[in-house]
Amino acid sequence: MDWLIPHPAMLALDGKGSLWSVSWSWEPAIVVPLLVLLALYVAGMCRRGGVSRLRWRHASFLAGWLTLFFALTSPIHELGEQLFSAHMLQHEVLILISAPFLSAAHPGVTCLWALAPRHRSEAGRWMKAIERSPVVQSVTAPLNAWVLEAVALWAWHIPFLYQAALTSDWMHAAQHLSFLGTAVLFWSALYGVGRTAMSFGSATLYVFGTAVHCSALGALLTFSSVLWYPAYSTTTVRWGLTPLQDQQLGGVIMWVPSGIVFLVIALALVARWLAESDRRVRLGSLAAAMEQEREP
Repeated sequence: MDWLIPHPAMLALDGKGSLWSVSWSWEPAIVVPLLVLLALYVAGMCRRGGVSRLRWRHASFLAGWLTLFFALTSPIHELGEQLFSAHMLQHEVLILISAPFLSAAHPGVTCLWALAPRHRSEAGRWMKAIERSPVVQSVTAPLNAWVLEAVALWAWHIPFLYQAALTSDWMHAAQHLSFLGTAVLFWSALYGVGRTAMSFGSATLYVFGTAVHCSALGALLTFSSVLWYPAYSTTTVRWGLTPLQDQQLGGVIMWVPSGIVFLVIALALVARWLAESDRRVRLGSLAAAMEQEREP
């Protein structure tokens, strides 16, 4: 196998591949929606008040927004057209950092506060009606959200779909939206599952399952001796990588960081699950002892 070898990563051959030569992307279709989202959230935060009480949610939103902005406008975005590994890094930021932070912030309620009171009430009723609809209830169910996130990840790495995303702006936008959207669904469902002690076990299984299938795809890319995406066959040399080395590096980026993140989360859920079980046992014992004391 043409394994990774030490290379001058992000350095040029003949001085042409400098990272400083890659500019930030200021595409209006990306920047404007991000700025509108930020403006709505900040306006809602100011009107809603209770900043200190909700500081962790606000900090989570800011972290999610900043990493999303970085992933979609920084040189990583432009490098994704030349290096599969850079594109993979961008996707990992969206799925493993931006999505969980945004999900934890529950930004919808805060954004509603940016509206005038009359419009806020109408929008709130509209949102509740959507959330209670059978379709949304089904999509946001933990198992279904997990399946959708897995299908999006694997489907977009089918060679002909991935190649299409590299040659069409619309397909590229659809790829990123599906990655971010299904990841937000998954993380939101996961947080919902984790709210009750009886569901910690299910949450742990979902996280372990995600770690397994993400690691499997990363391993396939890492150990493959076949170039999956010919679009990168002529663009990696200026960065000191062969196309296959670039693919292997992308596989490692998917395999190792995602595996570590999901395993850490799974272990944290197991710890909370055990702690909650122990608390329930202690409370049960205390209740039994108090009941015995009441008996004549």
